[in-house]
Amino acid sequence: MLFNSFEFIVFLIVVFVLYWFVFSKDLRLQNGLLLVASYVFYGWWDYRFLGLILMSTIVDYGAGRALGRARGKRARKVILLCSVVFNIALLGFFKYFNFFITSSVDLLEALGYTVSSITTLNIILPVGISFYTFQTMSYTIDVYRGQLKPTKDFVSFAAFVSFFPQLVAGPIERATNLLPQIAQKRSFRYAQGVDGLRLILWGLFKKVVIADSLAPDVDYIFAHYTDVGSGTLMLGAVYFAIQIYGDFSGYSDIAIGVSKLFGFELMSNFRFPYFSRNIAEFWHRWHISLSTWFRDYLYFPLGGSRVARPKAIRNVFIIFLVSGFWHGANWTFLIWGAIHALLYLPSFFLKTNAKFKGTVVAQDKRWPTAAETLRMITTFSLVTLAWIFFRSANVNHAWGYLKGIFTQWEVGLSMTNGLVYVALLLVFEWKLRPNERTIVFSGKRWVRYAVYVALGAVIYQKLFTSDMQFIYFQF
Repeated sequence: MLFNSFEFIVFLIVVFVLYWFVFSKDLRLQNGLLLVASYVFYGWWDYRFLGLILMSTIVDYGAGRALGRARGKRARKVILLCSVVFNIALLGFFKYFNFFITSSVDLLEALGYTVSSITTLNIILPVGISFYTFQTMSYTIDVYRGQLKPTKDFVSFAAFVSFFPQLVAGPIERATNLLPQIAQKRSFRYAQGVDGLRLILWGLFKKVVIADSLAPDVDYIFAHYTDVGSGTLMLGAVYFAIQIYGDFSGYSDIAIGVSKLFGFELMSNFRFPYFSRNIAEFWHRWHISLSTWFRDYLYFPLGGSRVARPKAIRNVFIIFLVSGFWHGANWTFLIWGAIHALLYLPSFFLKTNAKFKGTVVAQDKRWPTAAETLRMITTFSLVTLAWIFFRSANVNHAWGYLKGIFTQWEVGLSMTNGLVYVALLLVFEWKLRPNERTIVFSGKRWVRYAVYVALGAVIYQKLFTSDMQFIYFQF
């Protein structure tokens, strides 16, 4: 069930009415409704995969309860290991089995061995498996660390794992944030609901109007990269950078907005990453729920930066390579991660990786300084070049695209209409940059409502003419 579909609108209205007007006096019934609604939402794609999410829920719920009862350090480690191995094995089979098989064959052939036959499986990747797997793993790890008490309420835990607004494309919620909200009584707050509707409106605009409008040009340019000039290739890379941001951040905004309608506050997942002044700031602002997950559960346990310099550099590469591999079973994602590791190292060496953390560019000013502008343009350019590997079908495709940028010179540009959508997004984002969770375009009420009506009209025009899925559904 897509957020940008008529079915979801009907689904959301029905669940909202039942949630607040029928079951509002009984928390258990509310949570039961959330669980049923979430399974209906997820089963809309393929009901067969409901067994996977239920299995993951049962295993980690049981692991949490076992950790609560275990007293010995060794026993607790065994329980945690069983949970982690199960989740990684589940994710690895569905997402990486064929990749490892074909990569092993390629390696053997490179070493001179002949492989006469190869066996791969026709495996369908379950939607959102990378997201809910990491979500359940974080629960078990937090219980093991003593940061969270194991819950005894299976329905609440199952609702946490399958919470439909963020189930298939994040944010990847922590049990320490979402589970307590599910376990306590909620009341409808008008201001929270209005904020939610604004976020839904803005998220739909970024997805349906911006991302989906740029998608055809991106698809064409990447498919015909040998037939167009360098300027058009650069436009294609910029268009994809804006497309993937509008698509993914749009989903996150809708997820956070829908959650607000039901009285929940999810974590922020994007904070205007394309206004970043270095790569480190970009990763403080892009896909925050994933980057902080790897930071807390992988980077810090490895020692982070508080180890000898060679090991610290190793940790940086591990975190970015794993992040790239999380996105998909393709060497292009690993190279994308390696590129970001290399781009991150200057900030790491100069100890400027936290320089811009928590601030926005041109704080309390209308325009950035010349130095800030140069930093933003440089960072965006580097990120955009790296996106070429993320978008390309394979490594040869990516290298060919990059080569074309520097060799296929052209006199004029083609497919420039998309620049309107690029400019539109950047102008709105610049206005909104002080706070990504409060979508207010002006202090004057009539201006605000005029903007909302205009956005709504454009969304309505495009909403039912496009059935494009969100990009991150494939991860």
